[in-house]
Amino acid sequence: MTAVLGAPADEQPPAQKAKRPSPWAAPPRPVWEEEPSRAGQAGKGLALGLACLAILFPLWIVVVTSLQTKQTIDRAGGLVVIPKGVTFVAYQELLTGGQVQRATLVSIGVTVVGTLFSMSVSVLCAYGLSRSGSLGHRWILMTLLATMFFGAGLIPTYLLVQALGLTDTYLALILPSAVSVFNILVLRSFFMNISQELVDSARIDGAGDWRILFRIVMPLSRAVIAVIALFYAVGYWSAWFNASIYLTDQDMMPLQNVMIQLVQKQERPVGLSAQINTGQLSPLAIQMAVMVLALLPVAVLSPFVQKHFKKGMLTGAVKG
Repeated sequence: MTAVLGAPADEQPPAQKAKRPSPWAAPPRPVWEEEPSRAGQAGKGLALGLACLAILFPLWIVVVTSLQTKQTIDRAGGLVVIPKGVTFVAYQELLTGGQVQRATLVSIGVTVVGTLFSMSVSVLCAYGLSRSGSLGHRWILMTLLATMFFGAGLIPTYLLVQALGLTDTYLALILPSAVSVFNILVLRSFFMNISQELVDSARIDGAGDWRILFRIVMPLSRAVIAVIALFYAVGYWSAWFNASIYLTDQDMMPLQNVMIQLVQKQERPVGLSAQINTGQLSPLAIQMAVMVLALLPVAVLSPFVQKHFKKGMLTGAVKG
């Protein structure tokens, strides 16, 4: 017994070694919370399974239908549930030129430029409002809050955009909705929770506001910045209303507006009418393929930002 007690840690018997908790194990329950019953666990699993099925089943139909030939779609009478072979003809036709390819490039450009511009304005505004000693920060904050409850309306906004000469320009897709006051408030709340001692020590070392922002504040706020950037990117990618009222040139339309035209069967993309009329392509497969292209960027980017949602949104919104 003495030899066992005096032995090094790595020579202890297996029963005396501390077990490391599994990263997949459920967090410990509070002492006042009862263990769930088997019926409760089964009910939760059934509810989650039905919710996942309700979300994934329509997506499955859209993807499968976009990958089927015209003959398969005609035999199914429309949407296809069980695939019979796979063909990428619809995607090849959409991405080899024409209106859909141009609209996709427009959406990508507007999303990238708009997100960078919106994040730059929002971060700078939020950082200035988070410093209590900044000039006029209280009045600026109250003005921003007022815009969340009171708006001029569509007609004054359109007249302003027209007076600035932004109609039929890509800036009309960015500037009217470039800044969200809610996102600024979330960023401001997160910035205010950063330790003031870090900022004061940086000022003592001679750092200015720009260096504090880029070297201290933003590295510590990667979670909330990633979440807000995703919000802006999804908003720009999914936007269609600004293009419908500010643009008249069909060549400048983003992907969402082209998808609306296809779904409503108002017109067919340039370059595809011949293939559809000759029976080489199914109009329904084209519609589903455009939907997949519109959903793909959000579906790809969301999992990478998902881990930041809890820390970025809850910390920034609750603690502020």
